[in-house]
Amino acid sequence: MVVLEDLRQIVGDRVTASPTELYCYSSDASLVGGMPDYVVLPKSTTEVAQILCLASEFEVSVTARGAGTGLAGGAVPVKGGIVLDMSGMNRIIEIDDDNLLVVVEPGIVLDKLNEALEPHGFFFPPDPGSSAMCTIGGLISNNGSGMRCVKYGTCRNYVLDLEVVLADGHIINTGSKMLKSSAGYDLTRLMIGAEGTLGVITEIVLKIIPLPETRKLVIASFETAETAGKAVIKTFSSGIIPSACEILDRTTIQVLKRCDPDLLIPDDDVVLFEVDGTMSSVDESAQRIVDVCATLASSIRIASGKSEMDEIWAARRLVGAAVSRLDPAKSRVYVGEDAGVPLKQIPNLIKRVQEISDEFDVPAMKYGHIGDGNLHVALFIDVMDKSQWKRLMHAADKIHRAAIDLGGTVSCEHGIGRAKAQYMDDQCGPALDTMRAIKAALDPKDILNPGKLGL
Repeated sequence: MVVLEDLRQIVGDRVTASPTELYCYSSDASLVGGMPDYVVLPKSTTEVAQILCLASEFEVSVTARGAGTGLAGGAVPVKGGIVLDMSGMNRIIEIDDDNLLVVVEPGIVLDKLNEALEPHGFFFPPDPGSSAMCTIGGLISNNGSGMRCVKYGTCRNYVLDLEVVLADGHIINTGSKMLKSSAGYDLTRLMIGAEGTLGVITEIVLKIIPLPETRKLVIASFETAETAGKAVIKTFSSGIIPSACEILDRTTIQVLKRCDPDLLIPDDDVVLFEVDGTMSSVDESAQRIVDVCATLASSIRIASGKSEMDEIWAARRLVGAAVSRLDPAKSRVYVGEDAGVPLKQIPNLIKRVQEISDEFDVPAMKYGHIGDGNLHVALFIDVMDKSQWKRLMHAADKIHRAAIDLGGTVSCEHGIGRAKAQYMDDQCGPALDTMRAIKAALDPKDILNPGKLGL
């Protein structure tokens, strides 16, 4: 109880060891579980630093957590210890549109940030499906991206500076407010995607960009998902870079139409191409996509206007949660859901996933950010049937290994956490030893989010 009393000295009543409250922090959306010993809600960098000094002294594990929307167990305290709930550090400190930047705390929710930026005519482009819930700190810790990453890139492209508390409580800044810098090691990028294993992010400087004047959506359907993949490759090879490029296979379409029977999307495998920019450039790009894909598509058209676009994108965001509409006896299990391959290998990955689904008799929805090679695979089973669990895990393993075999990755944006740690040796090879050396140098007592990333 010494640690608990010391934590109370730092944060007052913003700490708990109540079993019922601890349970709420024992999981995320993955299958990974782990019970913390304490949950602390810091309000300042100073408090975080004092907590880490204490944790270092007593060699207590510390796991930073945002909204808990992760899908790989990244914020789950698999070795107990302290969970730092960063959601209370949620201020927008400064909007400096003259310098194209915003300064925020890690607990700010993504949609809330963009709502604040909109009156200034700016936005922060990364756009994951969880944007209404996920925090900026969690997004950066996993290098999240979402639907706009085709044109705009991932979080990594927008982080200028991070205030980070290291394992021993020391506070550093990894960058500056400059849009570019060539001063020493790029510590900012080192922290992005590190999932809290190297330090706790307490303040963030983000680059922001002007909102586009307008958008248009091209809806193309194809006889097979493989053909859809070929159409995407053809589109990019012709020099067209859409702002978003999403695939929804026919199983996914069935799910969405169970939710909204009036949704104007064909029943085949569908690719959504969004283009943005000026009125003239958007009109030209949309028509070029229609022309390029016409020979491969079963049908292709441009959405009628903003209302239809918003309806379709809202449906796209529901995919992950809507699967139960297809079969109420089955539930989605988040495994094998974030594979990625080089663009030209997309048709092969789609084919491999379908073969794996058929081999193990585990239904799969295939959807996701096909424009950058990121395929989300939603596997669903009757969770009360042990034999289906066994088949599910075999199928997920094969999907991960198929992505690696095709020169890809087991995670494009959801992170490695604990759920995919077993694949890090195969994907990273000797580079994993270098990561372990960095981890040992910055966190010699292994207190920061231990048990993650295969380290």
